[in-house]
Amino acid sequence: MISPLRTHRLSALAAATFGLVVASIAMVFYYAPIDEDGFNQKIFYFHVPIALTAYACFAWGAWKAFLHLWKRPPTADLESYVAIHQGVILGVLVLVTGSIWARLRWGHWWVWSSNQLVLFLVLFLFYAAYFMLRYSVEPGPVRANLCAVYALFGVVLIPVSWLAIHLSQDIIHPIVFKESGPALGGSQLLTFAVCWAAMLALAACLYNVELTSKRLDARLKSLRELLA
Repeated sequence: MISPLRTHRLSALAAATFGLVVASIAMVFYYAPIDEDGFNQKIFYFHVPIALTAYACFAWGAWKAFLHLWKRPPTADLESYVAIHQGVILGVLVLVTGSIWARLRWGHWWVWSSNQLVLFLVLFLFYAAYFMLRYSVEPGPVRANLCAVYALFGVVLIPVSWLAIHLSQDIIHPIVFKESGPALGGSQLLTFAVCWAAMLALAACLYNVELTSKRLDARLKSLRELLA
């Protein structure tokens, strides 16, 4: 049974997410200035926060996988799975928005010579294969352990993908944070921060909704087996 406190927290998170998403869209189109790349650069405020949030989901999934292997909490395997699932969904959005931006910027939907594009695709495909592994093994401790190890290996690709953006010679979007500090102007940086906060809140909301749904499904399955 879902506790009332958890329900209230999820409702509050959903309300905050809605407010942040509305504010971020309004700021992107009515507050942030249009730079030298033109109006198409507005996609930056969606593409980059989605990518960073995907990284965060994959990292959270790896952390839960580590906890599963270390302390064996009963919920860690499911929490790792849901986090990676959310990360893969966001990964699809990263590839879609990135392809649209590449078309507008370079005139091509995809450029195989771009390290930042190819390395994120590798990261995405690695985590997409996580589900092939998970559903090819019967539920139980063996599956949970295999998935946890796989998730931990995948997290190594995150800094590699991140570095590719900073080292790339054909950067499609501006570097937001440099060693000297933020590289965006005041209004641009504020808009970016609100967009990233909105995406993090949305991912957290969807994560909790899916986690609650999976837990309810597991309890109903146990009840059906008990009554059978």
